[in-house]
Amino acid sequence: MIAPGTIRTASDLVPSLERFWPVSATALDRLAENWTAEDGAPVYTVNGRYTSRGWTEWTQGFQFGSSLLQFDATGEVRFLESGRADTLAHMPPHLTHVGVHDHGFNNVSTYGNLWRLARENRFEATAAEIDGWELALQISGAVQAIRWTPTADGDGFIHSFNGPHSLFADTIRSLRSLALAHQLGHRLLGEHDEPIGLLERLVQHARTTSRYNVYQGTGRDRYDVRGRVAHESLFNTNDGRYRCASTQQGYSPFTTWTRGLAWVMLGYAELLEFLETVDDSALEPLGGRRDIAGMMLEAAQASCDFYIETTPSDGIPYWDTGAPGLAEMPGHREQPADPHNDHEPVDSSAAAIACQGLVRLGRVLESTDPVAAQQYTLAGLTTLATLLESPYLSTDPNHQGLLLHAVYHRPNSWDHVPKDSKIPRGESCMWGDYHLREAAVYVGRLARGQDHSFFGAEAGEAS
Repeated sequence: MIAPGTIRTASDLVPSLERFWPVSATALDRLAENWTAEDGAPVYTVNGRYTSRGWTEWTQGFQFGSSLLQFDATGEVRFLESGRADTLAHMPPHLTHVGVHDHGFNNVSTYGNLWRLARENRFEATAAEIDGWELALQISGAVQAIRWTPTADGDGFIHSFNGPHSLFADTIRSLRSLALAHQLGHRLLGEHDEPIGLLERLVQHARTTSRYNVYQGTGRDRYDVRGRVAHESLFNTNDGRYRCASTQQGYSPFTTWTRGLAWVMLGYAELLEFLETVDDSALEPLGGRRDIAGMMLEAAQASCDFYIETTPSDGIPYWDTGAPGLAEMPGHREQPADPHNDHEPVDSSAAAIACQGLVRLGRVLESTDPVAAQQYTLAGLTTLATLLESPYLSTDPNHQGLLLHAVYHRPNSWDHVPKDSKIPRGESCMWGDYHLREAAVYVGRLARGQDHSFFGAEAGEAS
């Protein structure tokens, strides 16, 4: 269980954040010195050097988006210039990539951050540039929404790259691409010019994920522990009926892969922010604000509660809550995580995603449930504080990564195991590095009395 430490407010983390951003800049420089487009998108490190092995090119946006976050936090113009140029040069193919569910990862991290920063007047952009970024976001949201599988209950989901039978928990955070496209007034046209609402597909996907991937503790089956998350749900594509839980990267369908859990935590917390910008009239045909917000809030709280209950006291989870080696580590939940143990690896990237979800949920609940809001905020800040220090923050001048002790794909043995270890440790991944920076930007803004969201009262409103 995450134990609150000395960190009580975002302001308490300011000294750590001030030390963090120069380290982040050095890591970005190390990667840029050695990376070329021919290498492919950097995914995770082996012996401290980024490699491109992946299922898809789903991490490219995190690479260039990291430069934009560096500029956001520090004002260093060279990172804005590199992120801007790399987005223009390398990201267009990702806008029309029909084979993935990752548009929110790739394109919101790049085009979205550029658009947001320009609308916040953080730098001077031409009207043509802003129009181009808005068009990119509209296209990205529509292309992602095309990957649609209807379900027997009348909803549906954006299917993963595994095919139309497969619903990934990860995609809930990628819905931000549909949210932005909707805010920009875009709609998808189907056969015979049939209009397909992006807001409708966002709500339906969120509802399907909540219903099948996020367990609610209502006794739906013998594995129904409130807040547990199944990485993948499988459906019969002939009739849209749910078949069973599955996993691609977790230990089993009946345990919780913690990075999938973290995607759910952050995804629903951010969707609740987005929902505040949508008119009641638009939500009424989709079930109404009360039901939609209630569904999202229950999924967010259940998953965050589960994370707090099952994660070690410093906020860093092991890669799967049911990983068999944890049986050899009695009391592991009541003490800080040990990335150097001989049984199971931690996943710092899951913590980097989860900490932002916890703090964002705390902000959502500040006015309606201040006690719960404080609990989530303290858990998130405690987790981030851990990540900003040794042994998780890399200060090795020869290591290209920023956040150490990340896990990519444990079942496939894709993670590097050092010669002196029985488990993966000491390596970084691009999504972990990005989300640590994103969490740092967010908490840094909170410390200054600001919010940080893509979603304002109007599309693009500075926050």
